[in-house]
Amino acid sequence: MGWTEAATVASLPTHLLTASRDELRHWQWRRLHQLLTTVLPQNPFYTRKYAGLSADAIRDWADFERLPFTTKAELATDQQEHPPYGSNLTYPLQQYSRLHQTSGTSTGYPLRWLDTAESWAWLLRCWQWNYLLLDLRPEDRLFFPFSFGPFLGFWTAFEAAGLMGRFCLPGGGMSSTARLRLLQEHGCTVVCTTPTYALHLAEVATAEGIPLADSPVRALVVAGEPGGGITATRQRLESAWGCRVFDHYGLTEIGPTAMEAVETPAEMLLLETEYIIEVIEVGGERPVPPGQEGELVITNLGRWGSPLIRYRTGDVVQITDKVDSCGRTWRRIVGGVRGRVDDMIHVRGNNLYPATLEAILRRFPEVAEYRIVVDQRGPLTDLRIEVEPRESAAGDLAAAVARAIRDELLFRVDVVVVPPQSLPRFEMKARRVCVVSSSCSATQLRKDTLNCL
Repeated sequence: MGWTEAATVASLPTHLLTASRDELRHWQWRRLHQLLTTVLPQNPFYTRKYAGLSADAIRDWADFERLPFTTKAELATDQQEHPPYGSNLTYPLQQYSRLHQTSGTSTGYPLRWLDTAESWAWLLRCWQWNYLLLDLRPEDRLFFPFSFGPFLGFWTAFEAAGLMGRFCLPGGGMSSTARLRLLQEHGCTVVCTTPTYALHLAEVATAEGIPLADSPVRALVVAGEPGGGITATRQRLESAWGCRVFDHYGLTEIGPTAMEAVETPAEMLLLETEYIIEVIEVGGERPVPPGQEGELVITNLGRWGSPLIRYRTGDVVQITDKVDSCGRTWRRIVGGVRGRVDDMIHVRGNNLYPATLEAILRRFPEVAEYRIVVDQRGPLTDLRIEVEPRESAAGDLAAAVARAIRDELLFRVDVVVVPPQSLPRFEMKARRVCVVSSSCSATQLRKDTLNCL
């Protein structure tokens, strides 16, 4: 272990991985009080929101849980009213050194998020936890096959790995084929990307005759979409890449929040030394017990420059509080993110998340890509699924997919097969749900330029 790794890894309080819930809550409370003591007097957003409340007025967890939730909608409004960064800034503007932004799919335009050097260091610390959980080794070589942009995705993973002395290879500005060859030439063992792009790279490897499953890659870290927690998608990825998939969860405005550990496949450990986690009823405000689906609510404890307190993420999850096989007491997200509250599709009395459809579609190896079209032009919403077959696909694929959906979800959908290579491919987050509304022009419909989410 080099001096850099020793300095960073040793700073993690690893004894808290197996601490009792009371010990962990005590740790969280101490950090929460420090956060509130700093933020409440000088952060304009939270000073207004909490009407001048002081940190000393929050005496216990019951007081904390009475604080109003923070929502993405109010953050978006705040940034409109206080452009360009909003008023959720604890320090003078000159103390902020990093800017990232969200994708903007929920509010219509991206949230801009500033970080101080101290907040950025905390984000890197979260990734050091993640690397500990997935057993990053001294000999590992990491590959990031995408162009870094204003989105936070994997920026902190890249910098944290470099801080730990690992070889980090960025793959921006090149074709998928070139990225695959770069990966092999440099003997990369860990790849960080989205599930969608990992599937696309596997598709390109097959077409180019590149034996991807024989590459040195031992770990595929996926994030940004639910795919890593969907059994059929996960199986397809692990088969194509010949390695283990590790699912990761985080948000630009929150930070890296959860990571699948070696011993907990398809379950992501929540970094409970760095975040306070709550799960509440979807569409409501009451807490739900472990094992029941609900909306994830997060308070980040180390991002003081632009904090979020009781933030409704909009992500639907199910968590378990059972101690894992290593004695770790941190709660875990089971089966990845189930969907987003605002992504739920309402079709003729049926409510479903896009991830539910993906779980069925990915069972068909003949399906190379797909798109979900929600048609809202009539009095009732209609659902159409477009499936793009692999070149070798045979038989009535549309009928088989439609039958599988009907058998599992108990309603009929229109499934159509589109020509190979006709659906878009994505490097970062995929946009596979497209809405056709009465406002769509005839030109949009002819060109198939739909509003994809």
